[in-house]
Amino acid sequence: MKTTIASVKGTRDFYPEEMAGRVWLHQQIRQVSEAFGYQEWDGPFLEKIDLYAAKSGEELVKEQSFVFPDRSGELITLRPELTPSLARMVVQRQGQLVFPLRWWSFGPFWRYERPQKGRTREFFQWNIDLIGPDTPEADAELVGICATFFRRLGLTPNQVVIQVNDRRLMDAQVQALDAPAEKRGEIFHLIDRRDKLRPEDWEAYALESGLTREQLEQLKGMLEDPELWRKSPELCRFFAALDALGVRDYVQFAAGVIRGLDYYTGTVFEAREREEGGRAILGGGRYDNLVSDVGGQPVNAVGYAMGDVMLSLVLKKYGLMPTGAPSPAPVLVTVFDESRVVNALAMATRLREAGLNVTSFNEAVKLPKQLKYADKIGARIVVLAGPDEEAAGQVTVKDLARHEQVTVARDALVETVQQMLATPAGT
Repeated sequence: MKTTIASVKGTRDFYPEEMAGRVWLHQQIRQVSEAFGYQEWDGPFLEKIDLYAAKSGEELVKEQSFVFPDRSGELITLRPELTPSLARMVVQRQGQLVFPLRWWSFGPFWRYERPQKGRTREFFQWNIDLIGPDTPEADAELVGICATFFRRLGLTPNQVVIQVNDRRLMDAQVQALDAPAEKRGEIFHLIDRRDKLRPEDWEAYALESGLTREQLEQLKGMLEDPELWRKSPELCRFFAALDALGVRDYVQFAAGVIRGLDYYTGTVFEAREREEGGRAILGGGRYDNLVSDVGGQPVNAVGYAMGDVMLSLVLKKYGLMPTGAPSPAPVLVTVFDESRVVNALAMATRLREAGLNVTSFNEAVKLPKQLKYADKIGARIVVLAGPDEEAAGQVTVKDLARHEQVTVARDALVETVQQMLATPAGT
């Protein structure tokens, strides 16, 4: 007996049920993105590793990317993220594009991760970016899209929260600690690590990093101050814009949100479950230097990325992910016996030519089995034509949802099926 070859570790098989969920999620993303006027785009699945080396950080480049040489020996990678590709594409047509750009994409990405719950090596990701404006209101628009998306999916502010900070505010606060300039990067890393360590371990780590006890207490007070954002003119405008967008209830200030990637320059935000230890769902922020870092003229930008794996887990937890994979064909044409297979195919063709999705049997099996199949695939209408109907030039159309059937002339088949499908199933 041959050994079954397993799928690659960290990848997923999309059977029709899983594929239906992926398609549904893509549709929700499309509808919300387009509601705010964003255009769909995409980049290549392969990029030169140098593109990510520009600003994505050593961990992403050296540890998380699938890197290999092409035939010329140049190192390329399966894309681990999309923002550097966006920056490169903006540079290539910077003089031709009409700003501001509102772009979104949903596609596959790869990272050399240790597979675990909520984290895979291959995943799909929603990227959405606003290129051009340099205002808190632009940042608020992106957070507003995120909150609108959650609301559309049925996730409430009691279940998810978008936590927001501003690295400019934190720069000023860290400077006020009177720490040496060369230590400020370490302090940001320290802030980013706070939720990943036990409190006592985090404090010990802070003191080992060179902070005095007084500086540590000042830092803790700063991180625990829910009103610290009022010291930032940008965040004051940002939260006022969220009020106007009607999504303020999904958003809170969180001084501990720093974001690990190097290219964020202003507002940063993360969405996660509300409950303690809740899963992180997405992250993003303002990145005004990336386009210039890949060779273009400076352009302001803000955006975020959301992976499908963690979001799907959250949606399933709250019963919000659609289940099952009904057939896209609401009509099934049955076959009475082997001599009538061609007639069944002809009727199915007539219905398709009228714009209907139709499936049909191309072999003669017992009629109860065909009806059972129709029920399992979610078909609503079944078309039957046996010897009696054929002799009379008729066909029987059965509405499984309404438990009704009629026998009509073959010429009336299309109209009858259309009328049945137009009638709500519950009436």
